[in-house]
Amino acid sequence: MPDNASPDNATGSTAETTATGTAEVTAAGIARLAGVGRAAVSNWRRRHADFPKPVGGTETSPAFALRDIEQWLRDQGKLAEVPLRERVWQQLVGHPAGTATALRQAGAVLLLVHERPAVWQQLRTAVGDAELTGVLPAMLDAVLADRLGPEHPVRGLTREALAPSAALVRAAGDLAAADGAPQAYAFLLGRHLDANPRQYTLTPPGPAALMAELAASAGPLGSVLDPACGAGALLTAAQERAAQEPAHGAEGGGTADAPVTLHGQEADPDLAALTALRLALSAPGAPVRVRAGDTLRADAFPDLAADAVLAHPPFNERNWGHDELAYDPRWEYGFPARTESELAWVQHALARLRPGGTAVLLMPPAAASRRSGRRIRADLLRRGALRAVIALPAGAAPPNGVPLHLWVLRKPGGGQPPAPHLLVVDTADLATGTPAGRDRPDWQSVHTTAVEAWQTFDREGGIEEQPGVRRSLAAIDLLDDDVDLAPARHLPPPAAAGGPAELARVRERLTATLARTTELTPRPAAGDTVPDPAATARRPLTTVGELARSGALVLRAGGAGTAATGGGTILPMGATPPEGGREPVEAPAVLTDHDVLGGGAPSGALPEAPASGSAEEAVLLREGDVVVPVLGGGAVARVVDEATAGAALGRNLTLLRSDPAALDPWFLAGFLRGTANTRQASSYASTATRLDVRRLHLPRLPLAEQRRYGQRFRELADFEGALRLASRLGEQLVQGLHDGLTEGSVAPD
Repeated sequence: MPDNASPDNATGSTAETTATGTAEVTAAGIARLAGVGRAAVSNWRRRHADFPKPVGGTETSPAFALRDIEQWLRDQGKLAEVPLRERVWQQLVGHPAGTATALRQAGAVLLLVHERPAVWQQLRTAVGDAELTGVLPAMLDAVLADRLGPEHPVRGLTREALAPSAALVRAAGDLAAADGAPQAYAFLLGRHLDANPRQYTLTPPGPAALMAELAASAGPLGSVLDPACGAGALLTAAQERAAQEPAHGAEGGGTADAPVTLHGQEADPDLAALTALRLALSAPGAPVRVRAGDTLRADAFPDLAADAVLAHPPFNERNWGHDELAYDPRWEYGFPARTESELAWVQHALARLRPGGTAVLLMPPAAASRRSGRRIRADLLRRGALRAVIALPAGAAPPNGVPLHLWVLRKPGGGQPPAPHLLVVDTADLATGTPAGRDRPDWQSVHTTAVEAWQTFDREGGIEEQPGVRRSLAAIDLLDDDVDLAPARHLPPPAAAGGPAELARVRERLTATLARTTELTPRPAAGDTVPDPAATARRPLTTVGELARSGALVLRAGGAGTAATGGGTILPMGATPPEGGREPVEAPAVLTDHDVLGGGAPSGALPEAPASGSAEEAVLLREGDVVVPVLGGGAVARVVDEATAGAALGRNLTLLRSDPAALDPWFLAGFLRGTANTRQASSYASTATRLDVRRLHLPRLPLAEQRRYGQRFRELADFEGALRLASRLGEQLVQGLHDGLTEGSVAPD
């Protein structure tokens, strides 16, 4: 299920509660409170004898009393006041009933503040804590029933349950006054989801928006169902897509400006409650009906006929109800095998659509080709219910190592004849970075390719073939023994390497590059000049660490930084923000360790900032910076050129930014690559080698002498770059000729 609970117990919370109800906080929570990294917290523990002692946890992950930590931070001048957001969060994770229960209580209060602000203000100022928690249950029940319906899943808000929550209730109200109730709840829920990654499998915003767009192409969305709603990502995307329509109008059977009705069902009662509150706060005016329960065994909406169904169902489930549901009327296209839980979800989605309604499901690729599901797939094709299969790039959604599929279905009926064709689209190659799938997909390209193909196909009943990308197939041609619907198996490959003309251009570039490589081939020494080894050995040395302490260079580790959602601001290291604030800029590409080792252009992408916080500033490269990989044991150092400047520094990389008046960057990079130098600065574990950049040696030489060495190192770098380019062009030419000869686009003579 998207965004839903798994059977695994989650870890990752930054605070817990002792048996006496005292809130505890881990090192990660202390770092967040003080606005520092975890390493700083470890240093405080070692250097300050008065640092509070652990009161729980384990030896490797100790827990501390939150009250003691806050007092110590204030005494040390490291914390003037705990930010309101952090105080509310710590109250949540330190609640005696658990974080999920506390978040449900806080969310209900935020909904009351949002829907009935006057009532909350009267309560806030007129009663004490005991009376507040005594009168709240009736008021919360009233606003929840009004907003979510009488069968809402936000239960357990009794006088007894709220008794220990008076401080949390008031703090939640204060946070709503400061940030707004929807924003406050989005922060708290986002932090909870981020802190428990093993418990929740989230549907990313990119696939969610794409699925909502595909579903909306047939007309305005009046009602949407997500039968496996998890944390509500798909319903949120549907509401945002529906909000873009100026009016539903008469065509969709609705009235002008009628809000979309959101229906969701989730097996985890706690998550169902949190999701209902999220939708109620983020979709003002939209009717929200979320229910807790097992959708396949206990459908909460048996009579629903929705305009659209969006779902990211659980994959590879065996215990989905196969034995109990053998005669269920939803299996209109065939009874799914025990191993075909995904096809049970497909048929459930079709059963809850109005005639002509659209369903979009995120599916594992195996569902398109497993033999145990071929009869159901065949019937879906014969009756025109399955309209499109769209292959996404690996990394689109969990599990990230698998290129998932989108199935677009249309419920037969509504006066429309069965559709005789199936659209197949493959967007798997539209990913950033190499190897494919290692980094985030380029969602703009994926979204545009998929939506344009589907809208054209849905409007015209067919589409012009684009080799390797899209194709319209006659359904009857797919009804063989396998009924294999995987797009890659039905799309003709694109012309080999762009065809013979492109191969000719590659050959010309390779010839020119080989000639340049010959010209750049370095000589071992200038004339007969051979340095005296004894004199070289006696040269005074310094280390990178000493140079950093003296201010001759700056060291920065890579990996920090996130891309702001919806655009954000990232400044180069040490740069001053423009007057009046920062202007949003496009998130930069990331220079990865693979790029440095392979001599390639920046190929990575910054991760998106979590919903619970703002974007984190990345370390941006400047021309002349030296970048060194710290893992792998290789002797590599790269000087940043004009083309690479502006990229963000990736993980497992260290940046050295030298003072040009003291250090020549090419001299620095060249000596850092020495084999003996990297060997003495490396440490070895059982499975990896790590370079301690601070221990690398450099000779103490005048700047003029450094530049002499630097010029030679630059010439070696140019030669190395030419060799790499020749290698890539050679591989491209060889593979292109192989493909052309085997596919018939290149003649053998």
